[in-house]
Amino acid sequence: MKRVPSASTALGYAHTANQINLGKKMTKDAFRLISPGGTETDLPVLSGTVGPDVIDVGKLYKEQGVFTYDPGYVSTGSCESDITYIDGEQGILMYRGYPVEQLAEHSSFLEVSYLLLHGELPTADQLRSFDKTIRTHTMLNEGMLNFFKGFRYDAHPMAMLSAVVGSMSAYYHKEMDASNPEHRDIFAHRILAKLPTIAAAAYKLNTGQPFMYPQNDLNYCENLLHMLFAVPAEPYEIDPIAAEALDLLFILHADHEQNCSTSTVRMAGSSGANPYSAIAAGISALWGPAHGGANEAVLNMLEEIGDASQIHRFVAKAKDKNDPFRLMGFGHRVYKNFDPRATIIRDMAHKVLEKLGRSDTPMFDLARELEHVALNDDYFIEKKLYPNVDFYSGIIYRALEIPTSMFTVMFAIGRSVGWTAHWREMISDPTARISRPRQLYTGPTQRDYVPIAKR
Repeated sequence: MKRVPSASTALGYAHTANQINLGKKMTKDAFRLISPGGTETDLPVLSGTVGPDVIDVGKLYKEQGVFTYDPGYVSTGSCESDITYIDGEQGILMYRGYPVEQLAEHSSFLEVSYLLLHGELPTADQLRSFDKTIRTHTMLNEGMLNFFKGFRYDAHPMAMLSAVVGSMSAYYHKEMDASNPEHRDIFAHRILAKLPTIAAAAYKLNTGQPFMYPQNDLNYCENLLHMLFAVPAEPYEIDPIAAEALDLLFILHADHEQNCSTSTVRMAGSSGANPYSAIAAGISALWGPAHGGANEAVLNMLEEIGDASQIHRFVAKAKDKNDPFRLMGFGHRVYKNFDPRATIIRDMAHKVLEKLGRSDTPMFDLARELEHVALNDDYFIEKKLYPNVDFYSGIIYRALEIPTSMFTVMFAIGRSVGWTAHWREMISDPTARISRPRQLYTGPTQRDYVPIAKR
């Protein structure tokens, strides 16, 4: 098939005088596709507020009898969204138009959560009300806590997290009408409030310690640390640096556009499935080592390297195309120059190591030396393989004495508000349809059934 842009758009999708205003997006002159048989189809070129234009291929199959083919959807816009914008070439990440650097410096995770859910930064009164709502809905139904007794003592926390979140629909089924804005708000508050409690209960099961109930006088991250590390036998003093580090990590992980787990939430939710099932599906997608499990892979890599004296040998292995070894936590599929979150979190990683007095352990020395070598190696500089957010987040979690098995759980806590914001956006869109990707079939052509006696 031959693709020909219309004369007025040229190859650069130039703006023309006959644009049609479609609210937040603009339609330009179309791309014209001409089939070998001469059938012509004009596909509208749409523009968002910022970022690349997109070609609307909705009528391509109807008029031309062909589908588009894009494995992994790397060049396909699956939806219209006004939540998060990423420019991987320039290293830009914005939530609702606000640069993540500004939010990380001035905001809190709950304030960012309000922003993602409602589209605007809250007033002081709105933030106080939102904070109170979250604090007073952190407890779990006792029946949900009993679920944990059915898991093996060594069950992976992510397995428990997805299962228990999915079970929430059995407890809160009276407020699951997706067409009701009030129910959507209640769901958002419950997920945000209760996920840390579920995560902490999973951790306590692994350690064999009693579950710790939440405390309403603690802020979001302080409460999580309390539920993770406090025990009934003695008081627990929360380190403010630890709480600050968690808050920053949750801000940086809060959303990341149409990534694998977010797209999973949208796809599951598009069927009309209850929102708890959609979030549970997102948790399962996040569990993959190529997604949320990347920071866990960083620690495993550091353990494999073992000692700073071995760094240059492993760096050489990473450069060897014939060697399967790869340096985890370097480079990013989206960010081609640098990960803006890594720039922010790097300073926090060093602050945590210095303030908590754990900067002299071999693994942290190893991580710092590997960081130094990579940042000054011509190979990594040329290929723009800089440490990403996963490299530093794993180091921070280890410094806070959070076990490796909980790393992705912590990621899920931060990302839960992004998943919820996208679900709300998708479910309230009057033009939304059930997700139904197509395929390029490469199996057998039609053949007749052969009775088993003749095979």
